[in-house]
Amino acid sequence: MQKLGILWGVSVGTGDPELLTLKALNCLQRVPVVAFPAGLRGQPGIAEEIIRPYLQPEQITLALTFPYVLDTDVLAQAWQRAAATVWDYLRQGRDVAFACEGDISFYSTFTYLAQTLQAQHPEVLIQRIPGVSSPMVAASVLGLPLTMQDQRLAVLPALYHPQELEQALDWADVIVLMKVRLVYGQVWSILAARELLGQAWLVERASTPGEKIYHPLDGYPELTLSYFSLLIIQNPRH
Repeated sequence: MQKLGILWGVSVGTGDPELLTLKALNCLQRVPVVAFPAGLRGQPGIAEEIIRPYLQPEQITLALTFPYVLDTDVLAQAWQRAAATVWDYLRQGRDVAFACEGDISFYSTFTYLAQTLQAQHPEVLIQRIPGVSSPMVAASVLGLPLTMQDQRLAVLPALYHPQELEQALDWADVIVLMKVRLVYGQVWSILAARELLGQAWLVERASTPGEKIYHPLDGYPELTLSYFSLLIIQNPRH
């Protein structure tokens, strides 16, 4: 019976290639097949750009398509196609490393790929390599501690309901809003009403050549942001 390959979930950080861990680098250079999320409009994705300098010519690379939509049916079909592509190599006994920006356990595409594979093939072997996630990188580029002493931290993903931010502001000392692009205008209004615009930092594409920092936010009621934008709020008055 053919021994199965291992699916490695490899965290590659947010953009700076030097944020790769040694364990991630060793895995990426050892496996015969390396997969990553495909970029938009034929351009390389972030994970692909991070790992490209470290790949070997003989390695097989797989750009897997994961659409940036909210439709669960469309997403499920994409996960199933990606899982089928990866399984073709795993069943041949070849290890596959899936490189994912940030950390694979933190709002990561890898989670859905792994869950889909496990549902279809319970015998699949999966290993995970942790890495540096975007809130930690953003705090670093800002020169701020993310939390101190007994501060309470709230992380809100893809905020579509402004009341969730209002509720978090009532109890959390520090709030991180992930992928804030679609609701930035609503968030700005809430922060303005609470006089927190001077206590908020917006970081776009942290640690990449396209990194941008906006602070204070008083002069930025409207912004056209990229998908990888997050906002850190220090909330001393909750």
